Amino acid sequence: MSSAETRNSGDHATRGWPRPHVVLLPSAGMGHLVPFTRLATTLYSCHGCDVSVVTALPTVSSAEARHLAALFAVFPAIRRLELHLASFDVPDFAGADPFYVRYEALRRSASLLAPLLAGASASALVADIALASVVIPVAKELRLPCYIFFTASATMFAFLAYLPTYLDANAGGGQAIGDVDVPSVCRVPMSSVPQALHDPDDIFTRQFIANGRSLASADGLLVNAFDALEPEAVAALRQGTVAAGLPPVFAVGPLSPASFPAGEAARDSGDYLPWLDAQPARSVVYVSFGSRKALPRDQLSELAAGLDASGHRFLWVVKGTVVDRDDASELSDLLGEGFLQRVHGRGLVTMAWVRQEEVLKHPAVGLFISHCGWNSVTEAASSGVPVLSWPRFADQRVNAGVVARAGFGAWVERWSWEGEDGVVSAEDIAEKVKMLMADEAVRKTAASVREAAARAVATGGTSYRSLAEFVQRCSSGSVSN
Repeated sequence: MSSAETRNSGDHATRGWPRPHVVLLPSAGMGHLVPFTRLATTLYSCHGCDVSVVTALPTVSSAEARHLAALFAVFPAIRRLELHLASFDVPDFAGADPFYVRYEALRRSASLLAPLLAGASASALVADIALASVVIPVAKELRLPCYIFFTASATMFAFLAYLPTYLDANAGGGQAIGDVDVPSVCRVPMSSVPQALHDPDDIFTRQFIANGRSLASADGLLVNAFDALEPEAVAALRQGTVAAGLPPVFAVGPLSPASFPAGEAARDSGDYLPWLDAQPARSVVYVSFGSRKALPRDQLSELAAGLDASGHRFLWVVKGTVVDRDDASELSDLLGEGFLQRVHGRGLVTMAWVRQEEVLKHPAVGLFISHCGWNSVTEAASSGVPVLSWPRFADQRVNAGVVARAGFGAWVERWSWEGEDGVVSAEDIAEKVKMLMADEAVRKTAASVREAAARAVATGGTSYRSLAEFVQRCSSGSVSN
């Protein structure tokens, strides 16, 4: 048996519990898929569970396909349950985010899950938050315990759970969402509310609100967070402060990356690791805005000039389109040959997929310029790397607030995000990079956050115990009424 398949010695059989079979149902996008695969490998390798993962094919992006292929290749005992989606008239949602459209396709295919789950002999289902309101009724019909996994921050989860109450108190949601004071957590200003939620007719808004209203019907809620990073949000969720009648909440993060190569991505990753190996400790600024969005051309130019003007070494992952399969751009088209020649040796720019957790743990990396997708935030926290937050859309301003309050990075709130006018200047970018690279206090705080994250997931830590409690419930087969 390979090391990837070696189980933790604390197997359920040795404790007298039946080994549960947990079926995981992710939605779409790497921001959702990655936490699910990390949960899958943690449940299998560390908590003695049998695990199956439902996959809807084809995936939206090539990155998702590669990631799933690597999971099943390295962990053959994790079973693959293929879900063939019902026919779906995509032109009805022309212009909508392709990942939100996939959420809708999955939601409309929920009835197809029943025979798949019935034949799986599952102990419990863990479904993505994007599918909560349509999947919970299917699981209840099967008398199958259904847990909902929120793959982003506990702070954003608290916002989601509270939003129906907020809307009901404000003419049932018939008016625009303003500042939202999430009880016992924080104020989410109107400017930080995900852009789509300002349009009540947006496909995402309808999904988001329906899912928020369904939470009390789940058997439990999992969130990829840990107590020490978001103490107020985790406590408010557990105590039911943000919404009445919530089921048990399990803070199980930061989920550790599975130790497997990213399939074909490993061959496409170029020479970034040898390049990092040649750089001094904490000298490199790592720049990535995630797998879901691409910066506008004028902002790309200012970022390039800002990195150049900062005087620091940098590793920059550039994305040209929303969906990677559509990306036919060349770096020279996006940034110009002059820039690439000027920074040669001091900066490494790539459009290839990189293993971000590997980059962030490299001793040469001293700062992460990030969009603050939650996977990126948790990976930075686990690696002790300070973050210069530059949120672009969705929950990212809420996540940037978590980084700022925890003190392991900075967020320039006036920097624009998707849909807002304005371009952040090269001078502003260079100034903030220089400031954070020289900030010893932020560096020390980042190191303490790394230690807290490690304690949380270590045997006996808060997140380890929370996940163990979840597994014990799956073993017992308890179902909410």
